[in-house]
Amino acid sequence: MSVEAKAGEVVASDLISVFIDDTEVKVPKGTLVIRAAEMIGVDIPRFCDHPLLDPVGACRECMVEVPDMGNGRGMPKPQASCTLECAPGMQVKTQVSSEKADKAQRGILELLLINHPLDCPICDKGGECPLQNQAMSHGRGTSRYEGVKRTFPKPVSVSAQILLDRERCVLCARCTRFSEQISGDPFIALVERGALQQVGFYEEHPYDSYFSGNVIQICPVGALTSADYRFQARPFDLVSTTTTCEGCASGCELRADHRHFQVKRRLAGNKPEVNEEWNCDRGRFGFYYGRQADRITTPLVRENGELRVASWPEAIDAAVTGLKAAGSSVGVLTGGRLTVENAYAYSKFARTVLGTNNIDFRSRQASDEEAQFLGSSVAGKRLGEGVTFTDLQNATKVICVAFEPEEESAIAFLRLRKGVRKNKLSVVSVAPYLSNGFAKLNAELIAAVPGTEAALIPGLDADAGTVIVVGERAAGLPGAFSALTELADRTGARLAWIPRRAGDRGAVEAGCLPGLLPGGRPVTDAAARVDLAAAWGAEVPSAPGLNGTQILQAAAAGTLQALVVAGLQPTDFADAQATRDGIEQAGFVVSLESRQSEVTQRADVVFPVDLIEEQAGTFWNWEHRPGRVNRVIKRVPSPMTDVRALAMLADALGSDLGFRIPGGARAEFDELGAWEGTRAPQPTEPAAAQPAATGSSLVLASWRLLLGGSAATDGAAALLETAKPDVARLSPATAASFGLAAGDPVTLNARGGAVTLPLVVEQSMVDGVVWIPGNRNGAGLGELDVVAGETVEVNGGAA
Repeated sequence: MSVEAKAGEVVASDLISVFIDDTEVKVPKGTLVIRAAEMIGVDIPRFCDHPLLDPVGACRECMVEVPDMGNGRGMPKPQASCTLECAPGMQVKTQVSSEKADKAQRGILELLLINHPLDCPICDKGGECPLQNQAMSHGRGTSRYEGVKRTFPKPVSVSAQILLDRERCVLCARCTRFSEQISGDPFIALVERGALQQVGFYEEHPYDSYFSGNVIQICPVGALTSADYRFQARPFDLVSTTTTCEGCASGCELRADHRHFQVKRRLAGNKPEVNEEWNCDRGRFGFYYGRQADRITTPLVRENGELRVASWPEAIDAAVTGLKAAGSSVGVLTGGRLTVENAYAYSKFARTVLGTNNIDFRSRQASDEEAQFLGSSVAGKRLGEGVTFTDLQNATKVICVAFEPEEESAIAFLRLRKGVRKNKLSVVSVAPYLSNGFAKLNAELIAAVPGTEAALIPGLDADAGTVIVVGERAAGLPGAFSALTELADRTGARLAWIPRRAGDRGAVEAGCLPGLLPGGRPVTDAAARVDLAAAWGAEVPSAPGLNGTQILQAAAAGTLQALVVAGLQPTDFADAQATRDGIEQAGFVVSLESRQSEVTQRADVVFPVDLIEEQAGTFWNWEHRPGRVNRVIKRVPSPMTDVRALAMLADALGSDLGFRIPGGARAEFDELGAWEGTRAPQPTEPAAAQPAATGSSLVLASWRLLLGGSAATDGAAALLETAKPDVARLSPATAASFGLAAGDPVTLNARGGAVTLPLVVEQSMVDGVVWIPGNRNGAGLGELDVVAGETVEVNGGAA
C-alpha cells in the first residue's frame, strides 16, 4: 500500500512532520524515510528495498544525510533511508540537496559494480534493469577498478525453472526475504562472507516453491532468470498487455509480454487489493497450452463416423439440424474456463434459444445442497457485501473447510500467511492432515475423517471476527453447506466460498446453474422469471433443470437428445467413464473448444473458440471483484469467441441472442443487475452417515494440487518439473497396520480400477484414511470412479 493511501487512513493526531530536502512532509508514525521522500517525488536509489518486504538495509545504496534527528542532534554518517523511521521534526537531505549523500550513493554503486560483469547485451534484464538505470542516473561515468572481476560457473539451476548467475548478484537479499517472509519456502539463502558471499541453495532440495517466479521479477539485476524466457526476447522487443489470470479464482492481475504473436512471458501485475505484486508459478509460467499441436482452428463436422474440416456456414447448418431435432431436450455444460460475458451468453442461449434450464458449469462433483447455497449466499452479492482478501488478512481467525489455500487459491494462501505474520491471525484447518501449506500458516488442525466434517462444524469456535472459508469440495460433504450457514448465522462469523476455477464465480452470477437465473434470480420465483423475460423479450422456462451429473445420466439413458459442451474434461467429474458414456450415447453433441479433447473426439460438430489470450472480457474472482481480460494476441484470421459462435447459432435457429460480441453481452448483463427480490432459501440438509475404515478398506481423502495433470499446464515442461510428486499418505499407525514403511508402493483399488503410488507416512494424518492427489498425471479421481469420503481397498505392493 502506498504511503499516500496509508496516510489517508490515520487521524491527524497520528501524523508527524519531517523535512525532506527542506520540504515539510506529514507522514504516519513509523514511516520509513525512503517512503516519505517518495511522497514528494524524490527518487532515492535503492536495490534491497521493496514495499512488501521487511526492511533490511542490505545494499546501502539509499544513503541520506540526517543533520537533525528531531532532537537537535544529527547523525555523524549517512544513513540507509530504507531502515530509518521518521521522527517528529527530523531533517533529512537526499542526494538532491546533499553532496555527502550523493557521494555516499555513488560510492556504494561503484563498489557494487566492481565485480559486476558486463553482461548487459546478453542479460535478460538488460533494458529494464534497475542497476543499469541507477548506474546511469547516480553512478560514475568511468570505473576506477582495474582488477580482475570475480566469476562463477553459470548458470546454476536453483530449480527446473529458476537459473542463477551468481556474479551478477548485488546481495540485496530480496529473493531470500521473499522466500522466508512471503511464501514460507526458505530454500535459498545468502552463504559465505565478504567477497565470497553469494546466493546458495541445497542441491538435494531444489527451490520447488509455488511462488518461485516472483524472485525473478523482484531481482533488481539479472542474477535470477527464467529457464523458459532466458534469451527469448529483449524487453524493448516486447509488447505488454495488462490482463487477468485464468489459472484460478483469485483474479490476479498479470502483465503478458508478447512478440511475433506469441506470449513470451507473464509477470505479476500491481493490484494491491488482490495479488499485491505477487502471483503463483501456475499463473506466471502456465501459458503454453494454447500453442500445442492439438489446437483447433477450423470447424469440424462428423461425416460417416469421422470428423472432417468444414466451413463455418456448413458447421452452423449441421449444428442447427441436430439441435432442432432435439428441441428443448438439450443439456448445456459450460465448465469453468469462461469469462462472465461468455457464461452469460450460454445462460441466455439455453433459456431463450433452446428453451431449457438444463445448464451447469460444475464440471466436478456437485450437489443440490451446493446449488442452494450458491443461490442463497453467493449469487447476486456485489463486491463489499462479502468477504475480501483484506478481510482474510485482517480477521482474528480463519477457519478453512474443504479448502486447501496453497493448492486451490494460492494468493489467498499468501494473504493468510501475511495475516499470520503481521496481524497474529489464527488459522484453523478442518482436514484429514496438516498439509505443508497449513503448516506454513501455523494452523491448528481439527482432524476429520473425510465425510465427517458436517458433524464437526457446529462445534467450531467462531465469533464476529472469524471468517469461514469453504471450498468447492464441500459439495461432496452432505450437510456441510447447511452447517456452515447455520454456524455463520449463529456466531456472526462471515462466510466465503472460494472455488478453484477462474470462471466459476462469474458462471454463478450469469446463471449457469439449473435452478438459478442471471443475477441470483431463482428459477422457481415467478416474479424473477417475469423480470428476466421482460428484459430478454422471451419466455423463460419455469421448471428447474438438470444438474451436470443428471444431464450426463439422462444423455446416457437416451432421455436427453443433445448436448452443448464448452471446455470440460471427463476426468474432472466424479465418474469419468460415466461422463464419457453420457457424451457417447447422446444423440447429438456440439462442442465449443480451443483444443482437441475427449469431448471433441465424440462430438458431431466442433466449433473452434478463442483462447483467453485472444479475447477480451471479464473474470469475476471469488470476492466478486471484476478483473479485466484484455486481448493480448491479435491473430488474423482467428477463431471466434463463444459469444460470437452462440450468436451465429441463435440466428440460424431463428432467434436473436441480442448481442454478438463480449462487450454487448457485458452491457446487457450489467443492465440486468442483481436480483433484489426474495432469494433462494438457505440449505438445511442434515449431515449424512459416512463409511468407516474396516479391514483392508480405508476412507479416501483427496484434493487437486496446484500443479499436476491439467490441460492448462500442457507444454510448460519446466513448470511441471517443480510439481509435487504423486504419493499416497497414511498415518504411522495405519501404515504399520498394513506392514508398510515410507517409500513402499501402496495400491488403491476402487470401482474404476487401481492406482499404485509410493507411500509417505504423514505424522498428522488421521487414522483409517488414505490420501492421494486428485490430479495425478492427468488422471483425476474420476478414473477410479470414487470420491473423497468413500472407502477404497488398500494393500501393499503393485496392483
